[in-house]
Amino acid sequence: MPVKKGAEIAPAKGKLGVLLVGLGAVSTTFIAGVEAIKEGMAEPIGSLTQMGTVRLGKRTDNRVPKIKDFLPLASLKDLVFGAWDIFPDSAYDAAMHAGVLEKDLLAKLKKPLQKIKPMKAVFDQTYVKRLSGENVKQGKNKLELAKQLINDIADFKRKNKCDRLVMIWAASTEIFMKQHAVHRNLETFEKAMRENHKAIAPSMVYAYAALKSGVPFANGAPNLTVDIPALMDLANQQGMPVCGKDFKTGQTLMKTILAPGLKSRMLGLHGWYSTNILGNRDGEVLDDPDSFKTKEESKLSVLEYILQPDVYPQLYKDFSHVVRINYYPPRGDNKEGWDNIDIFGWLGYPMQIKVDFLCRDSILAAPIVLDLVLFLDLAQRAGLRGIQEWLSFYFKSPMCAPELYPEHDLFIQLMKLKNTLRWMMGEDLITHLGAEYYD
Repeated sequence: MPVKKGAEIAPAKGKLGVLLVGLGAVSTTFIAGVEAIKEGMAEPIGSLTQMGTVRLGKRTDNRVPKIKDFLPLASLKDLVFGAWDIFPDSAYDAAMHAGVLEKDLLAKLKKPLQKIKPMKAVFDQTYVKRLSGENVKQGKNKLELAKQLINDIADFKRKNKCDRLVMIWAASTEIFMKQHAVHRNLETFEKAMRENHKAIAPSMVYAYAALKSGVPFANGAPNLTVDIPALMDLANQQGMPVCGKDFKTGQTLMKTILAPGLKSRMLGLHGWYSTNILGNRDGEVLDDPDSFKTKEESKLSVLEYILQPDVYPQLYKDFSHVVRINYYPPRGDNKEGWDNIDIFGWLGYPMQIKVDFLCRDSILAAPIVLDLVLFLDLAQRAGLRGIQEWLSFYFKSPMCAPELYPEHDLFIQLMKLKNTLRWMMGEDLITHLGAEYYD
């Protein structure tokens, strides 16, 4: 539900609890990074909320404040972390095991990281076949498990004296699922939870518990989770903002940068071949065909929406798009993505682009988590509810209203995000027309 331009935003008083589903490479890199930044050991590179600016008014006005100075965002010093995981390791031990960050840095952060011990997780190996763990909740049905999560949320908020909470799904990709009849409304959804219906995945149980508890929810994986009618109804009833899905890092980030450039210059595409190697827990999970199917759907949709073959058939009709992910343990979190792009230009003459992106998945994902935490909290305090399409900037498969197609173009997404921030604060939107400079 939209807020009026310049509507009052409740102040960011007190502590903001960050509840992470999954205490693996992404979550521990995020937590350790925030702790290091708070201690002055590092800069928040990659975080729009911390390093980005927003232009206000005309170019000649020279009003370009930092986003964190322009908006009443929560301060990093007020963040408190909690998590669920199927392994009982503390955030320190989990970070050491993940191997993303240097041991010397983790040693300096050992004290705060060791304090974070994961709560028992809601987990079912049916949905993530390549993982198993002992730190798992038991219950007679999925509704009872949801109630245990609701109790966890309330206990965490009370023990840590938090004023507000945000929940982020940063766990592994679940198997591919389609919407089912039991997802159509809250009544059928809760009945299905009581009956342990297979169409209710663990991620949905977390989203339900979050929304029931009055906690905004973001889905960082491509699973079908909060994007079903029952949970969208619950989000709107509870006045909770939600967003997703699948953090935009690595190869897909490159696609949403390059593809708009090709389209803007009306260069054609014969084919785009993408392959990845990675060796972290994510790679192990995606080695299962059912989990890979979920990720593949997310990665494949990007080019179709950006290039619009129906609108530009001479340029993009029937282009070939292939995506592969290979689990290669020696690589760890240091993913490598190769892209071979066959394009054509004037008079149909062929050309090629080749990209070899040696990236660190969790290093790219951690600032996304930070921004989503702060922006979802801001959205809640601004009275926004339901899908936050302005946060599409951060996702491979952005959620949007059912009658819309998702916007994947990174530059349009950023314009939408910054205009939303201007709108919230009562500033004029920027169209980039600029005619007034030449009158």
